[in-house]
Amino acid sequence: MATQTPLKPPPLTRPPEPDDGGAVVLERRTQKTKPPQLYQVVMLNDDYTPMEFVVVVIQEFFSKDLETATQIMLKIHLDGKAVCGVYSKDVAATKVDQVLEAANKAGHPLKCVSEPIEF
Repeated sequence: MATQTPLKPPPLTRPPEPDDGGAVVLERRTQKTKPPQLYQVVMLNDDYTPMEFVVVVIQEFFSKDLETATQIMLKIHLDGKAVCGVYSKDVAATKVDQVLEAANKAGHPLKCVSEPIEF
């Protein structure tokens, strides 16, 4: 029977020294989510759509009272455009579609667009 040489014992290791502050520790940061992008619904002036129709559309689709709707209509008439409301992207697109469909059914060339609000 052949004799085997004994295995060497593993080298002795020193116990770990206390942390001297040189270790890198990542801190957990709380992530803040951005609020959703807002869009303003802008109605544009034209020379053919009656002012009364614009007031009715603003009241119906933007839930404004008669006085506020009239003020918005006058701003559209005098400045060429006015903001009717500020909404999320999907709601603003729906409002634009509703206004354009109502104007088309009534035979008016009223235009309405949504624009992102820049901060």
